[in-house]
Amino acid sequence: MALVNYERDGQVVTLTLNRPEKLNAFSDELVGVLGDALHRFDTDDEAQIAILCGNGRAFSSGADVQQRQLRSREEFLKLGGPQGRGTHSADLLTKAVNWKPVIAAAHGYVLGLSVGIVLECDLIVAEEGTQFQITETSRGLGAGKYWALMHYRGGGAFTMEAALTGRFFTAEEAHKANLINRVAPKGKYLEVARDLAEQVLKNPPLSVRSTVRMRRHYMDRLSREVMFMGAPERLYLSEDFQEAARAFAEKRKPAKFKGR
Repeated sequence: MALVNYERDGQVVTLTLNRPEKLNAFSDELVGVLGDALHRFDTDDEAQIAILCGNGRAFSSGADVQQRQLRSREEFLKLGGPQGRGTHSADLLTKAVNWKPVIAAAHGYVLGLSVGIVLECDLIVAEEGTQFQITETSRGLGAGKYWALMHYRGGGAFTMEAALTGRFFTAEEAHKANLINRVAPKGKYLEVARDLAEQVLKNPPLSVRSTVRMRRHYMDRLSREVMFMGAPERLYLSEDFQEAARAFAEKRKPAKFKGR
């Protein structure tokens, strides 16, 4: 079974995360396969725009905690964080050749790492009632990157609230805060994303790509500055992070956090 399904209909490619039994949680392998699928789209002469969605009950539950957040201290030190070598999700949309636009079409849940992937897409559609959450806050990791991406989209005061509380927020709240482009009726998120894609396709493709390239450059520069600032903290080595990850895996409440 392919971890990402690639389907082209005319000039529109649909990329479907296909790990539904894990709510499309991002393992190192899934990040790598999605990167390959995005490169295939980027270099597909017949494709001009892509829609990224998830199979099953959710777009994605975020990082695969069992694999990426329960590594040994030695692994964290070798890798420089929870991600595996060459599987940093921040690289997915910034290693393009042709800079074709990508629309995120989300439903169900968009949690943790997948919030970043959605925000990095050029346009965003979410089904009504979709639940977003920056889980890094409660897991002992910094939410600076997510704050930067939401701030870049014009999220205003809502940006800091979402990053500091780590609470769930809905597609409707995200739309009100200018974080997403469309809220789709139940069961219609792919249809709405396709309609948005068709509007983009009415324009000359090179002018569209020029705009995408410029936007991604500034978005990437901002988010990488934030990650560079946070890197020396190495929060993935903290006791609080380790306790939060174990508690999640063991389906229990974490012990009192110690601030170390």
